[in-house]
Amino acid sequence: MAQPFAVPFATSRRGTIGIEWELALVDADSGDLRQCAATVLDELRPQGETEHPMIKQELLLNTVEIVTGVNETVAGAARDIERAVGELRTVTDPLRVELMCAGTHPFARWTDQKVTDKQRYNTLIDRTQWWGRQMLIFGVHVHVGIEDQRKVLPIMRALLTVFAHLQSLSASSPFWGGDTTGYASNRALMFQQLPTAGLPYQFADWGELEQYVGDLLHTGVIEEFNEVRWDIRPSPGLGTLEVRICDGTPSLLELRALAALIHCLVEHFSSELDAGRELPTMPPWFVTENKWRSARYGMDAIIILDRDGNEELVTDSVAAWLRTLEPVAERLGCLEDLDGVRTILRMGASYQRQRAAARRAGGSLRAVVDLLMREMRADRPL
Repeated sequence: MAQPFAVPFATSRRGTIGIEWELALVDADSGDLRQCAATVLDELRPQGETEHPMIKQELLLNTVEIVTGVNETVAGAARDIERAVGELRTVTDPLRVELMCAGTHPFARWTDQKVTDKQRYNTLIDRTQWWGRQMLIFGVHVHVGIEDQRKVLPIMRALLTVFAHLQSLSASSPFWGGDTTGYASNRALMFQQLPTAGLPYQFADWGELEQYVGDLLHTGVIEEFNEVRWDIRPSPGLGTLEVRICDGTPSLLELRALAALIHCLVEHFSSELDAGRELPTMPPWFVTENKWRSARYGMDAIIILDRDGNEELVTDSVAAWLRTLEPVAERLGCLEDLDGVRTILRMGASYQRQRAAARRAGGSLRAVVDLLMREMRADRPL
């Protein structure tokens, strides 16, 4: 066994929030993906700078990522996103390129996509080969500041008990390469094929995490910590817990709702620790089963609630959590955003809306792309 590798956790203000939103670049005429990220980013890069402060490169040339600043509220992060989207459209609109987000593009072929020419991406593809080249997926990452390293792993373990809630609400990848998959979130099961991706280990303390990282570095599995691609992971350099569960989210309303739910859950669990109460945990085999159930059935998933194996329809459990979290949301200033989760419950998750659009159009997946582009423009589910 290798020596533990020190993983210092940066000082961070409690409850700060940042959002990363991966957006697809779509040809307005054909509905297919456009490989024009380099052109877009070059146009947006401020003079004398190597990159835009909020609009970043991603693995594939059909994708850009918006990365907000550090904010006190979901509303603050949303303002960052609105500014970045506005800037993007000044470049993409004249190119007849639309912005779109979902866990997967309904009909684009992974074989047609080009990888960004950057060392870390080339290394990833060289190592992962067929699975790496198939990563034609889009997601949302939410960072929440944790003020004490000792809280990070207990909160991460507790979030695994509500993993299925977040995955079901955000599920938006029912189609893959023109095929109907039968899954609400095909992205969830594809992404976990990469080395170090998928569900995190439930380490008891920070020393176990450092031992794990030391072993991976010693054996050449990773070269740096950010190559640990768990669905929930500490982000030591930022002093945050990074929640990476959610499929790509089609509209700003849904993005704000999911970010508010994550923000409130982290703060709720943090407050429980402050009060000296034990946080909930679940055996790894239940967490794994919940991930599969929510990926397969989405909002119709019967999920496992606790270590005793009690079960409930995920939407009923979400409704109960919303009532629990309302006082937390009031403190965090995101009560209206949290209420957006009820909009998702009422209108259906994106995978449900996508399937309905395809049915109305006699199976046309171009109609699904049109819906997703319109939802991005409207900032809300349609």
